[in-house]
Amino acid sequence: MGLNKKSVDDINVAGKKVLCRCDFNVPLKEGKITDENRLVAALPTIKKLIADGGKVILCSHLGKPKGEPKPELSLAPVAERLSELLGQDVKFAADNEVVGPNAKAAVEAMKDGDVILLENTRYRKEETKNGEEFSKDLASLCDVFVNDAFGTAHRAHCSNVGVAQLVDTAVVGYLMQKEIDFLGNAVENPVRPFVAILGGAKVADKLNVIDNLLEKCDTLIIGGGMAYTFLKAQGNEIGTSLVDDSKVDYCKEMIAKAEKLGKKLLLPTDAVTIKDFPNPIDAPVETEVYDSTAMPADRQGCDIGPKTQELFADAVKSAKTVVWNGPMGVFENPTLAEGTIAVAKALAETDATTIIGGGDSAAAVNTLGFGEKMSHISTGGGASLEFLEGKELPGVAAANDK
Repeated sequence: MGLNKKSVDDINVAGKKVLCRCDFNVPLKEGKITDENRLVAALPTIKKLIADGGKVILCSHLGKPKGEPKPELSLAPVAERLSELLGQDVKFAADNEVVGPNAKAAVEAMKDGDVILLENTRYRKEETKNGEEFSKDLASLCDVFVNDAFGTAHRAHCSNVGVAQLVDTAVVGYLMQKEIDFLGNAVENPVRPFVAILGGAKVADKLNVIDNLLEKCDTLIIGGGMAYTFLKAQGNEIGTSLVDDSKVDYCKEMIAKAEKLGKKLLLPTDAVTIKDFPNPIDAPVETEVYDSTAMPADRQGCDIGPKTQELFADAVKSAKTVVWNGPMGVFENPTLAEGTIAVAKALAETDATTIIGGGDSAAAVNTLGFGEKMSHISTGGGASLEFLEGKELPGVAAANDK
């Protein structure tokens, strides 16, 4: 996997028109941005391009307008908020065809260090199909392309892959660089011992991740709902716990693979069980803890128990690299969040490089207040999973090699 990519630090954009693909896919409520983390995360790359005297043309998708203009998914509010965050005017090019008369005129009038923002790239139906016409439109605006949107790096779209192939200079921004450095290199070239922790509900979502990480890591820890299919594969009674019966044989294969490769595969030794799934999800629940080998037939496991918490935390103590993707239980419920908290705490207390692979684990770590203590929290859900699968990401591959 080619991970040695040119970044914004390897080029000079003075006086050049720079198209920068960001991830401004922020939640909006009545035209107001309710979480601006993604905007803040994009600032270092944007500021670098401004400081170098580039003419900075920003683009991003927002939601799923499915190839037609949807006013409620316009990026206009983003331009307004970015102006405030950058302390300079970010001019919004309101074109339903994205690269239209407004965008062209705005780019023509730019001075070095100016910033404009294009309309939602998914207003164009070619975007998600990587259609040539839209890629050419985007390329016609710029001399240099910078991709800083890791969240869409696993998709080959016009605004991250198509345009990169039509521009001579295509590099990655600081956010992408950080993802490649941490997530990509952790899997391809980890400092050992390397411990991987996987959770979440379904084995099916993580088939290739489990398979790939078993080859790369020294210890693989499995928690969350997916652990019960593994426990069943070992012949245990798992009560009414979540199970994927079509994947029991796959779990047997993975247990055998771990043994064959001499890898440690750690499964929960005890479970926090409940009678009925909470409704709403954060409603109070009555819990009882049972060993994984002695679960009652009428109860379901919804978190790892205290013995498992200790087992998993111990495994992290001697690690040099830890990657974690997926919660250990129904962490949206305070009573069933203890396992996830215990793992987050173990990661916060270790000197190892700790990498949180996007999605629910990123949300859990941030919600629980451990964000500052992690080496890296990935900004992409699907993209970070594909990185952990060892797949080449089109959005990374499209950038120029060093």
